[in-house]
Amino acid sequence: MRAAIIHGPRDIRVEDRDYPTVQLPTDVVVKVTASCVCGSDLWPYRGMKPTRKPSAIGHEFIGVVERVGADVVALAAGDFVIAPFVVSCGECPQCKNGVTVACDYLAGWGGKDDAGLPIDGGQGQAVRVPRAESTLVKVPGITDPDPALRASLLTLSDVMATGHHAALGAKVSAGRTVVVVGDGAVGLCGVLAAKRLGAERIIAMSRHADRQAIAREFGATDIVEERGDDGAAKVRELLGGVLADSVLECVGTKESMEQALHCVRPGGALGFVGVPTGGAEIPLRYLFDTNISVAGGMAPARTYIPELLADVLAGTINPGRVFDAEMPLEEAAEAYKAMDERRAIKVLLTP
Repeated sequence: MRAAIIHGPRDIRVEDRDYPTVQLPTDVVVKVTASCVCGSDLWPYRGMKPTRKPSAIGHEFIGVVERVGADVVALAAGDFVIAPFVVSCGECPQCKNGVTVACDYLAGWGGKDDAGLPIDGGQGQAVRVPRAESTLVKVPGITDPDPALRASLLTLSDVMATGHHAALGAKVSAGRTVVVVGDGAVGLCGVLAAKRLGAERIIAMSRHADRQAIAREFGATDIVEERGDDGAAKVRELLGGVLADSVLECVGTKESMEQALHCVRPGGALGFVGVPTGGAEIPLRYLFDTNISVAGGMAPARTYIPELLADVLAGTINPGRVFDAEMPLEEAAEAYKAMDERRAIKVLLTP
């Protein structure tokens, strides 16, 4: 099969790999029908996270079950499934508490499972899925989604679930005012998540017209292009002299965290989901003085997918709009380049 392999900074190649097979009784093999490039994939692409040896890459995919292991009963060949961005067991204390990303048997696509066996990356034609019953989410009644539904289903593997996690961390609820820092796919999904949870006023911080348009489509009532103190002052002006009840931090840099903190009113809440890239420490004294609460981290997508899936299937939300480019898997290197150069918000890859 063909799969995207990262060799080093700005070096993505699509290469031949062995087609996956069932290795353990709890495995299934999924034929990938769509995958994508994530903003967090850009950290190793840019060299901010080291690549010590060529590795399969990609952690967001959907597809059809082809083969099942002997112990798999809840999934069958032909089932259409969504893969969360990590593997989880569903039985350890963390999984039972909904924190599947801290599973005792946690494994990532492109890495190794707890048995030490290699796992395929999501940006390929097929994937062996360990602990398949507890990891994959079956999509009922769907075998061949149309392009719009396909795109929305794919967002549930990561970015829509992550935007939702940020909104929950920021205590978004009916009537709250919200600021979203970051206009990538996660930030835009954060806007949609805030709207879904009933936010009254949603301010998207963005300087890009295409992203602003999607933010407004998803429910943003206002756009702020200013940054730093000027950005916080503009938020205060828009909200009648006060800062926001809830702020979603969806980037992961020192600057984005500082921006987010200074847009939250005293007693408000900040939800952070941007993958930290260094320097984004939270000043405890500032939190102490302002009584701002902070929550977030890596989103337990497997926990959120069933709830969000119901809304996607009902047509209540359409997070697939964050995909503004589609390319064949063979053009994965160009997909990375387009996102790195901000010519694309998020690229969907088809095998």
